[in-house]
Amino acid sequence: MIKKTRLMIPSQRDIDSILKDARQALDMPSRRLFGKRALTLGGLSLLTGCNITDEPSINRMLERVSRLNDGVQAWLFDPNKLAPTYPASMITRPFPFNAYYGEEDVPEIAQEGYLLKIGGLVTNKSPWTLDALHQLPQNAQITRHICVEGWSAIGRWGGVPFSLFLKQIGADLSAKYINFQCGDDYHTSIDMPTALHPQTQLTLTYDGQILPPKYGFPMKLRMPTKLGYKNPKHIMSLEVTNKYPGGYWEDQGYNWFGGA
Repeated sequence: MIKKTRLMIPSQRDIDSILKDARQALDMPSRRLFGKRALTLGGLSLLTGCNITDEPSINRMLERVSRLNDGVQAWLFDPNKLAPTYPASMITRPFPFNAYYGEEDVPEIAQEGYLLKIGGLVTNKSPWTLDALHQLPQNAQITRHICVEGWSAIGRWGGVPFSLFLKQIGADLSAKYINFQCGDDYHTSIDMPTALHPQTQLTLTYDGQILPPKYGFPMKLRMPTKLGYKNPKHIMSLEVTNKYPGGYWEDQGYNWFGGA
């Protein structure tokens, strides 16, 4: 005999209510980034955590769907599969500015006196100067930035392989998360397999020049395997941790894993 449990499968009435509220929410600027995917049953997982309805039971159901979605993305992620790379002729010029504020509000962070703070599950918590970071082995990539709003652009990024940097500071590579705090009050976190991916880069330059402020000076984390909002700019500190850190958009309901 099968025992019935409540809320395991939403009723058609619940689904109709969610879709109605989702369509209305898309008219709001903060929701447009979900695009057409928000109006599919699969895309409903992207809405997890957002109060798109006043029904607590529906919001709890969406939260479970989103956690499941994060788990599936993590399970499907191949730490050895590379994102596509492109020739220099395909670089998008100018590369678009993108943030949750206008370009006139880009933070001005002075190079002199800058220190990257290190915390959490690492053996060496000494802060890093930009000069010290530039002395580490560097690589370059021409990869596509994919924005959840529906656009993409190709850019040339240079910097330190992040896996190399994590080994340099003696990070616990079995830890679950790395949390980033930024100079524009942004924050986000990533999973360790993504952190160790060969294309994940602590980016210090753009197109052969010191990273411009509008692209994230003094440094950003470039991850072509993640959607744009997961790539933090103006990084001021990082922490290796087993405690779930959340993130600026993630705490407002966007998917945490954010795979591209």
